[in-house]
Amino acid sequence: MTRTGSPAPTLVEVARLAGVSRATASRAVRGGERVSPEARAAVEAAVREIGYRPNQAARSLVTRRTDSIAVVIPESDSTLFTDPFFATVLHGVTTALSSTDLQIVLLVGQPGERAARMVNYLRAGHADGAIVVSHHRMDNVVEALAESAVPAVLIGRPWDASLPLTWVDVDNAGGGRLAAEHLLARGARRPATVAGPADMAAGRDRLAGWAEVVAAAGLPTDAVEHTDWTADAAAAATGRLLDDHPDLDGLFVASDLMAEAAMEVLRGRGIAVPDQVRVVGFDDMGLAARTRPPLTTVVNPAPAMSRRAVEMLLAQLEGTGGTESVQFPTALVVRGSS
Repeated sequence: MTRTGSPAPTLVEVARLAGVSRATASRAVRGGERVSPEARAAVEAAVREIGYRPNQAARSLVTRRTDSIAVVIPESDSTLFTDPFFATVLHGVTTALSSTDLQIVLLVGQPGERAARMVNYLRAGHADGAIVVSHHRMDNVVEALAESAVPAVLIGRPWDASLPLTWVDVDNAGGGRLAAEHLLARGARRPATVAGPADMAAGRDRLAGWAEVVAAAGLPTDAVEHTDWTADAAAAATGRLLDDHPDLDGLFVASDLMAEAAMEVLRGRGIAVPDQVRVVGFDDMGLAARTRPPLTTVVNPAPAMSRRAVEMLLAQLEGTGGTESVQFPTALVVRGSS
């Protein structure tokens, strides 16, 4: 049916054409229950015939739902678009939501003013729930969520374990232990690490796992450089480690992107990998197989964590659970760098 120049079709017209009540037409359009297959088919046919589209603004006033999920990443734009971890997480979230009508709102910003704007946005009810990725100790986002009624799931354990928030994470400490055990088994006697940010649980836990194994072997744990997740910072940290500990022979780096940069520094100084220094990264998201040499790394199951985070958030939105935190196991993939 052509309605050029006419007012937009209404739900009342849909109901009249389908031969059902307005309430039945409304339930059918929303995908609700208590609608017979015959009535649903009649409503769907009427919707197609007259080109009816639900008024989302009016629906939101009634349901208090925006049909959107905020993905909150308290990081700089440069980190978001260069680190494969974030691309993998975003792909996992969008894939998990593809079978729903929910849209994604991406909120990106470093701690400070932009983080405060993100918090205000969520508190104002512009999204039905939030998935927070890459939480820093002082970014205030998760603390604000913990104090609000906004349903939320964190990808990455919060710094403050006492916060009443649900999270999914990989066993970061276990991954650090795997990396250290492998380096020592391959003969490293002066292990070092380029650790992640000291204000993040992931950085702290990966370092703690590494240090636990190294100390248990009676070896020093002082060869540590903390840095952010960027390649440039990792390269600078690797240079400092080599200057301070020229005898290092095993290097655990907190992400694959950082490990690739570390190997470039080693190569630039004429140090052979793995003959002189064995290197282990953390992530295994595609980059590790393309480095020179291919990178031994700890698996970070970001796709599975993203799917689980979405499942848990949807359960919260529907009031059916999703409040138990989950920690995924990890594994070591051995390649040519060690």
